[in-house]
Amino acid sequence: MAESGQVAIDSFHKWNNAWNSNDVEAQISQMHFPHFRLGVGNNLETFLTPDEFRALQQGILKSLKQEGWHHTTTLSIDAVQTGSEKVHLLIRQSRQYADGSEYNGFDTLWIFTKIGGRWGVQFRSSFLNVIHSN
Repeated sequence: MAESGQVAIDSFHKWNNAWNSNDVEAQISQMHFPHFRLGVGNNLETFLTPDEFRALQQGILKSLKQEGWHHTTTLSIDAVQTGSEKVHLLIRQSRQYADGSEYNGFDTLWIFTKIGGRWGVQFRSSFLNVIHSN
């Protein structure tokens, strides 16, 4: 694997660890802005600044807690395309309850870019299943 692929994978793991610990600042440190997320229903979310990203995080966490979410585990991660300034990661994620059982598994594509000498995720697209809480 190219060095850029490993750097992107390492950055992803830092982001995911921050996600699981609700450390928004650590997530932002692994991102580039503008940041784009293509989610459920092909809804494109655009975060022009870190502040726009921060503003939504508590609501997202609340929704996840209503699902019973405890953490997200990475089941597989592959750098499927690598270059000197862009890497595509294909990732299999598992949203899990506190006991470690999966309630929502999904595939996702993350695109990392190198801007100003720093790698960060700039685009995410997931085949995420919608979970409705009772």
